Amino acid sequence: MTTPGQLKRRAQLYEQLAATIAAGLPLIQALEMASRNRSLAGSRRTILTLLAGLKDGLTFAGSMEKVSGWLPEFDRALLSAGEESGRLDAAFKQLGRYYSTRAQIIRDTLKKMIVTMATLHVFLIVFPLSLLIAFAGGIMDGNFEKCVPFIIEKITVFGLMYGSAFFLVYACQGNRSEFWRANVERMFIWIPLLRTAMKNLAIARLTAALEALLNAGVPVVRSWELAAAASGSPKLKRDLLAWTPQLEKGVTPAEMVAQIEYFPEMFTHQYHAAELSGKHDETLGRLQPYFEEEGFNSLEMFAKVVNGVVYGTVVALVAYNVIAFWVHYYGAMMQSLQ
Repeated sequence: MTTPGQLKRRAQLYEQLAATIAAGLPLIQALEMASRNRSLAGSRRTILTLLAGLKDGLTFAGSMEKVSGWLPEFDRALLSAGEESGRLDAAFKQLGRYYSTRAQIIRDTLKKMIVTMATLHVFLIVFPLSLLIAFAGGIMDGNFEKCVPFIIEKITVFGLMYGSAFFLVYACQGNRSEFWRANVERMFIWIPLLRTAMKNLAIARLTAALEALLNAGVPVVRSWELAAAASGSPKLKRDLLAWTPQLEKGVTPAEMVAQIEYFPEMFTHQYHAAELSGKHDETLGRLQPYFEEEGFNSLEMFAKVVNGVVYGTVVALVAYNVIAFWVHYYGAMMQSLQ
């Protein structure tokens, strides 16, 4: 499970590598310096594996294949694109910014949800009141059989809640197989804000890789293939690779983009204009930060909506249970007086 701390350490590793490579150091020396950095101790095993591969004569892409479980596929794809285009420092910088922002969003979301989650836990422990009263009475009377229903109910409820939360976190990890990520993507596409965030971030990653590759003179078809893998979206990758034969026959990328529904209208128009003017670098350079910012904004808004819905639901359920308890209590009291 990837935590905000792990995402921050990954961002620091990428940022240091970007800075040292931009300063003119070879990749091997940059990795050796990173391996001696105490703040990156958690990534040391990965760095040493990459170093071993490079010293054995492998390319950086080949070395990344030897790292299992740590590098998500879109990281490997974007870094492979950076190596092929000769702009590995830009790829590291892009990934460093991405993971730093992602870690900050998760931290902010967790902070904002502390009160909500505390309220939810209190509600699940206290209600239903009948089980809590029986549990307290069983302890006071020494009749622990009365406590069993309360204990079973709480184990079931908290088990389902935490099980669902851990499954969701596990499902969203970027180092899962493409088959797994494709199923998760199909599930999340039904959630409005989350769907928008995922699409915008995928387009931002694709745009960053495409800019680096085209500017380095990599052939158009190969650039789109690598950028599709770097997007991190199995659906977008599948749609783009299906067009590879048409690109090889002379269909322009602008025509391809216009036919793929995944791309929003803004990207379609901007890329078409870039193709006509030949200013791919300027256009893609503007689109990448735009879609990245829009993606993270949608992700933050989704977290706020979820937080509000959970808190509002808990408050409503507390009010309902309290009212129902007192109505039942006074109803029983009135019947006993009659």
